[in-house]
Amino acid sequence: MIELRTPAEIEQMRPAGRFVAETLATLRDETRVGTNLLDIDRRAHELIRKAGATSCYIDYHPSFGASPFGKVLCTSVNDAVLHGLPFDYTLRDGDLVSLDFAVSIDGWVADSAVSFVVGTPRDEDLRLIETTEKALDAAIGAAVAGNRIGDISAAVAEIARGAGYSINTDFGGHGVGREMHGDPHVPNDGKAGRGYPLRAGLVLALEPWFLASTDRLITDADGWTLRSADGSRGAHSEHTIAITEEGPLVLTDRSWLGVA
Repeated sequence: MIELRTPAEIEQMRPAGRFVAETLATLRDETRVGTNLLDIDRRAHELIRKAGATSCYIDYHPSFGASPFGKVLCTSVNDAVLHGLPFDYTLRDGDLVSLDFAVSIDGWVADSAVSFVVGTPRDEDLRLIETTEKALDAAIGAAVAGNRIGDISAAVAEIARGAGYSINTDFGGHGVGREMHGDPHVPNDGKAGRGYPLRAGLVLALEPWFLASTDRLITDADGWTLRSADGSRGAHSEHTIAITEEGPLVLTDRSWLGVA
């Protein structure tokens, strides 16, 4: 069921969005060559506890998951792009890292993701990350009352294909509210003018993600981590946004923190 939020409810969602933004900024700043993925997850857990927030991941067990996730943060590295289950791995120079984080505060959820390189970056990785960010900006720009879901999807696809990347539509954006994942599904490819009409009060997590040279995924033995089928690297950018009469409101905006 697709639910529309009142202006008052959207205001109530701001603390969750702000905390998710602050936490991702902190984790990105603290993550460097030599950082262990389990330490990043422990740090996120500490921040959640101090804020009195509730993790959306730790007990998450959808039909596609082999077991409850068990961690509070998705850490996807290099050819892993989504649902990366933290494990005992120490980051190396040039690793491409995606952090995906969602919590509930006072019963309202926010969800966001960021990708970056630790140490010495490769030009092709920076281009891949930049493309996801540009696609996210385009998606947000299309998320206005009167448009349709297809307008968001088409905006993402135009950026991806213009950069030479193919698109997987198995996983994409989604509704956000009292739960982390809800209707409608927002694929990263689609036709403008098609799909569910966008109305003020709709809250969505928009999340372009691309792989460098394929659109096929494989699942790790952990039952969660999704990797490229050909070993090429992936990147992922995500914001939770609310559609309002005044335009899209980015609830997980990090720009006020001085970071992208």
